[in-house]
Amino acid sequence: MPALTTKNNTILVTGANGFVATWVIDALLKRGYTVRAAVRTEVKGQYILEQYKSYSETGNIQVYPNLPQETAFDDAVKDVDGIIHTASPVHLGSGEPSEIIEPAVDGTLGILKSALKFGVSVKRIIVTSSCAAVKERQETRTNIDETSWNESSIVECEEKGKNAHPLDMYSASKTIAEKRAWEFVAEHASEIKWDFVVITPPWIFGPPLQEVTSVETLNSSNMYWYKAVFEGNFFGANPETDPAHGWIDVRDAAEAHARALEEPAAGGERIIVCAGSPWVWQDFCDISKGVDPKIHTIGNTFNTAKEHRIFGLEYRTIKEMTDDTLAYITKKGW
Repeated sequence: MPALTTKNNTILVTGANGFVATWVIDALLKRGYTVRAAVRTEVKGQYILEQYKSYSETGNIQVYPNLPQETAFDDAVKDVDGIIHTASPVHLGSGEPSEIIEPAVDGTLGILKSALKFGVSVKRIIVTSSCAAVKERQETRTNIDETSWNESSIVECEEKGKNAHPLDMYSASKTIAEKRAWEFVAEHASEIKWDFVVITPPWIFGPPLQEVTSVETLNSSNMYWYKAVFEGNFFGANPETDPAHGWIDVRDAAEAHARALEEPAAGGERIIVCAGSPWVWQDFCDISKGVDPKIHTIGNTFNTAKEHRIFGLEYRTIKEMTDDTLAYITKKGW
């Protein structure tokens, strides 16, 4: 099935005012694509138009605000060549698991259903999943690859309901939404004319492009990062051993999404993108003070062989990411 072989294409980006999506839009515009940005409100759309004013003046970025729930993307998918679906709840304060799981599933299936019905020109759809859908929360494993699924968080939510750990609720939302997406693609294989690709990043950090008015309005991962580095608040975790997970700079995650549109071999693939693993909170604290982080031999590690084969990303280092995030915070005056 076809990848996008020219830049004379229009790409729909959902959740366009989000942490990852704003950098995805940046990467697409710089490549020469036209971007259709789907947002929930006029205000959020206006911020994007101002942020990319030179592109909006030439019509290279268009905003679709106030999308209705039931048929949210029916009009937005018309006359686009590619779709990057980043929209999904990422908050960790849900009451019942359904409060985060249902919007994640409905949003993902909604974009696929709309594309099937009205996306006659769509060639490829990219969905942003997460390594939270790949690795079970309480396990420690090495060489985790794309064949792994996080089943335990789903069970945790089913058994404990609102008493389930917030990270299990989030992980279950990503796992179920991705599984339902693959099922939808399989069920409608004879009708679908487009490729489907899933990008699964781990923890995403780095300087924001989205509107951030205060520390409290940072996206979740950067909020945790700020609290750790500037306040020594690790939310009960041991900074020397936790979370022993993977990380990626948001700009590299965005680049992966752009390449997923263009690389023929990406079609039909689930791809882990990870700059390094395992890391712990103390690493960022040390780097921010000019101290080299320790090398960790215990923790989760992710196999990125598929990504290297298909995308060949050159990842930013943990120091580059930290330095650029510190520069952003300094500029903000926090």
